[in-house]
Amino acid sequence: MKVAITSTGDSLDSKLDERFGRCSFFVVYDTESKSTEFIPNPNKEAENGAGPASVQVVASRNVSKIVSGEFGMKIKSLVDSLQIQMIVVKEPKTIREIIQMLNH
Repeated sequence: MKVAITSTGDSLDSKLDERFGRCSFFVVYDTESKSTEFIPNPNKEAENGAGPASVQVVASRNVSKIVSGEFGMKIKSLVDSLQIQMIVVKEPKTIREIIQMLNH
């Protein structure tokens, strides 16, 4: 299963980015192969529509879940229609810590 995680940077020690649509990077983690891919978010500076455009970025990677600090109101129905689960993590964590949570 592939999981997209919003990240402030491009390393496992980066923090979870609280913003979904305007995060700095998406980390696509594969729970089966244990591989990680860091993708710069092309929508970070978008005037508007960053959330829906970012959903398309991660959906193109066939993710089943998205982990972020928060999600905008405009994307819930889109994510639901794609059958992608949204997971909200409120406490500050590193990407490494989130991956460890996913593996347990």
